[in-house]
Amino acid sequence: MKRLIAVLPATLLMFLLLAPLAFAATDYSEDAKEVVSGEGSYGLANDKVVTNAWFIALLVVPLFILAMSLLQWRLEKRKDARKAAAKKLSRGEHWQSGW
Repeated sequence: MKRLIAVLPATLLMFLLLAPLAFAATDYSEDAKEVVSGEGSYGLANDKVVTNAWFIALLVVPLFILAMSLLQWRLEKRKDARKAAAKKLSRGEHWQSGW
């Protein structure tokens, strides 16, 4: 809760400072030379562009989830092996054999 109280004012300040920049792109005046069409940096977004973007998202998200799951699985295996080795060393079995 303390973090939320600390982060909330900074977030609100950021939104207040960046909001004018978002509205600055629209120019609805009579003497505007260029009409703001909402065209993005890619260009005009027709149906094919949107469909292809969603197909890419449908492929990337599951692949990302799979990659992160495999990474977590490998890290868990390493952690379990490290815990087993520490447990074996703590028992002192290597000191039990002797003369």
